[in-house]
Amino acid sequence: MKETIIEKVKQAGIVGAGGAGFPTHVKVNATVDTVLVNGASCEPLLMSDPYLLEQEIDTVIKGLKTVLDATGATEGIICLKGKHAKAMASVARAVEAETDPRIKMFELQDFYPAGDEHVLVNEVMGRTVPEAGLPLNVGAVVSNVESLYNIALAMADKPVTHRYLTVTGEIRNPMVVKVPVGALVSEVLDFAGGSLIENFRVVDGGPMMGRVLDTTDQPVTKTTSGLIVLPETHNVVAGKILDPKTIRRITTTVCCQCSQCTDLCPRNLLGHDLHPHKLMRLYATDMVPADARKEALLCSECGICEKFACPMGISPREVNAQIKRELAAEGIRWQASGKIPENNPFLTTRHIPTKRLMQRLDVTQYDTHPTFCQTEFLPSHVKLLLGQHIGAPAMPVVAVGDCVTAGNLVAEIPENALGARIHASITGVVTGVTKDAVTIKHQ
Repeated sequence: MKETIIEKVKQAGIVGAGGAGFPTHVKVNATVDTVLVNGASCEPLLMSDPYLLEQEIDTVIKGLKTVLDATGATEGIICLKGKHAKAMASVARAVEAETDPRIKMFELQDFYPAGDEHVLVNEVMGRTVPEAGLPLNVGAVVSNVESLYNIALAMADKPVTHRYLTVTGEIRNPMVVKVPVGALVSEVLDFAGGSLIENFRVVDGGPMMGRVLDTTDQPVTKTTSGLIVLPETHNVVAGKILDPKTIRRITTTVCCQCSQCTDLCPRNLLGHDLHPHKLMRLYATDMVPADARKEALLCSECGICEKFACPMGISPREVNAQIKRELAAEGIRWQASGKIPENNPFLTTRHIPTKRLMQRLDVTQYDTHPTFCQTEFLPSHVKLLLGQHIGAPAMPVVAVGDCVTAGNLVAEIPENALGARIHASITGVVTGVTKDAVTIKHQ
């Protein structure tokens, strides 16, 4: 059974829907005792996971049972915040009616980043993931809500063709909408009524960890969880588009070494050897030993240091990201010690309440909890990126002029490589094939 599940998940092209897009067939090929369903939806404003837990809980549970069967886990725990009352009620009813004793639920506190894998494992299971480790190291697999939904569909031989996402911010009709993978952001925004302001930028993802798009002509991917339309001068946008060299210069001259970034760092609170305030001093000298920089590899880039902790308005998160890129280019990795970190005694008292975070971000006015749009969205064409996941880009198996039906395979995993398959998300004609993408025009 395990091999069949893994193969079906692989054939369906499922990747982690809530993070970097790690191929799911690799994740479920493990042996653990617990599977956690990450329904925290801890990034402010994003509502697609609560929607799925409310309206598609039976399908999500089918996906959860599939992962339990594959991993041999004896517990499958659906984790979500009580503030999502409708989703909580739906999950509670489903768990109560469930005859499978493995299925349980856990109510999370409303803090950020409750959905971080390391934080979630600690909150729910009381286990601490080692530095630079994975939940697998402590007997757990963490799976996003939409990933489990897709796994249930995969068991019926239905590949990933669509993505549920939240469209919010300065948009005429905020909504949760089901979008074909590869649809252009510009068409999605038009479908939602268009922007309410003239000069705007779009954040792909949440306000904390999302990225600001250079253009709205970019496509939705399997990992796009939200599109947030904000004024181009908004503080969420400003910190994300600042020139990296400018960030580095400001950091070395402005940082006052107050250590608040370290005090509130979720990974430091778990006991990991990460001290952002110390890393802020690294660029003040031309001679920085590699060992001193390695701590940056432990950073999850959650953004608390940048958007909440720092009183000087600088970005430890971005500096850490720059250091990580430098270390990667040099082939330097974190060498695990094997020891289990000891949680900081202030762990539970330094949680960041989501409401306070939204106030600091100046996004409270957008917290409208939009509902699902029942009208089908069908774009004029889709641009399916071949590298929308961790690992090697998929290899096209179609040519310009080919007619494809939604669900048809258009790009395969390279032989002996980590990757994910790509499928047509609409029915139409292939109008472009490059090393980066396959374009299909609706017909």
